Amino acid sequence: MDNSKITVLWKVSAMHLKTDRRKFFRTSAGLLAAALAPGIWSCRRPAAARKKYDFTPYAPGGTRVPVVKVTPDDGSYVHTYYDVCSLSPSQRYLAATRLPYQDHIPALGDGDKADVCVIDLEEQTIETVYSTRSWGFQVGANLQWGSTDRCLYTNDVVGDTAVCVQVDLETDEATAFSGPMYHIAPDESCVIGFPLELLNVTQQGYGVPSRDPANPRRLPPGAAADQGVWRTDLKTGEKSLLLSLAAVAEKIPEPAPRKNGTFYFWHSKFNRQGTRIMQVLRCLFPDGWGVRNAMVFTCAADGGDIRYTPSKPVWGQMGGHPNWHPDGIHLIRNLKPDGENERFCKIRYDGSEVAVLSEKFKGGGHPTVDPATRFCITDDFPFDGVQQVSIRLIDLAAQEEEIICTMPTLEREGLKHPALRLDGHPFWSRDYRKVCFQAAPAGKRQLFIADLSGIVA
Repeated sequence: MDNSKITVLWKVSAMHLKTDRRKFFRTSAGLLAAALAPGIWSCRRPAAARKKYDFTPYAPGGTRVPVVKVTPDDGSYVHTYYDVCSLSPSQRYLAATRLPYQDHIPALGDGDKADVCVIDLEEQTIETVYSTRSWGFQVGANLQWGSTDRCLYTNDVVGDTAVCVQVDLETDEATAFSGPMYHIAPDESCVIGFPLELLNVTQQGYGVPSRDPANPRRLPPGAAADQGVWRTDLKTGEKSLLLSLAAVAEKIPEPAPRKNGTFYFWHSKFNRQGTRIMQVLRCLFPDGWGVRNAMVFTCAADGGDIRYTPSKPVWGQMGGHPNWHPDGIHLIRNLKPDGENERFCKIRYDGSEVAVLSEKFKGGGHPTVDPATRFCITDDFPFDGVQQVSIRLIDLAAQEEEIICTMPTLEREGLKHPALRLDGHPFWSRDYRKVCFQAAPAGKRQLFIADLSGIVA
């Protein structure tokens, strides 16, 4: 493709143009893109200068291990989520979202864009590589790396629909696809996702902003057979329905306690082997019974072999924050096996095994484990006059716990909206020797890296 023929003008428009027999459109961020094939559009991203700055060691109050602030003081930053590693495959680069503000819920059409940034951890520089209106306070712009350091993935908006965007950091080419991305396959073959504009009805902060945040898009009552998790092939651009709401709802082992419930999907996650997908199903009832009624299922990568992963009760509040174990066979999540005390649990993908990882320490926060299931990291929020975030490291073999660090963060009480909260969302580095997390010791969202190599070796 002749990139010299592509303008880099940024302007809000959903207009379709036709020039030299090519079809063009502008993304919500104003990128004029040319159609390469059905379901694939491409353009060049604007050039941006790399900014040099110094990382800052965090020491006030003392920390168990070295902790460094790796984001500059020019804005509010978040990474993607606790279950997504924002470090590139080589671990040299960190993907971060710079938010346009941090005090109110965004609305699509207000003109507020988040910046997709790449931090060079060796050179201590930051570069804005894309800007998008598809962002939320809990997952930022949902930044995810491909199988190499070359490509970074995010979403953008075409009309009112969020679609996946690939940013090639070598060629400066941005390629938009026809389907949404909640997660990318480990081999970079495809992305999967429930429409991001349908996430806000069950919980704000994880999808694309709604035009009217108080009245997000909804589905009709029931479990739709024509809506669900979409798979978008990153080579052909083909978008197909991988897993319908109806197919998963059929696997619920108990009938609904109310009528006229509406089903939605939530987190969609490949295991690191790319062989299975974890899928959260939610159901909203008109009278608000049970709140979200979240249930966890897994399926094969082709959408078949749908399995329910048991928890009690089936309907209602059943624990939270499920995520794949590194082995790709088990899940890690917070549950209450005795009905009262929350614990870190390990569950086989088909629900055939449920093991409590520690009877000694309380579960909670956003837990993940290393491949050997020896160490678990999670976050906690102690309050001692000032709202704080603590990063917990639990040695599951020795049944010992250490607080890696505790630092001030945004107040959790009195927020204008719960989606404005700032959780620690700690995630492991790819070699399981460091942990990256979020906090706000100076009142702005920032990213920190803790070096655990001295205690997890």
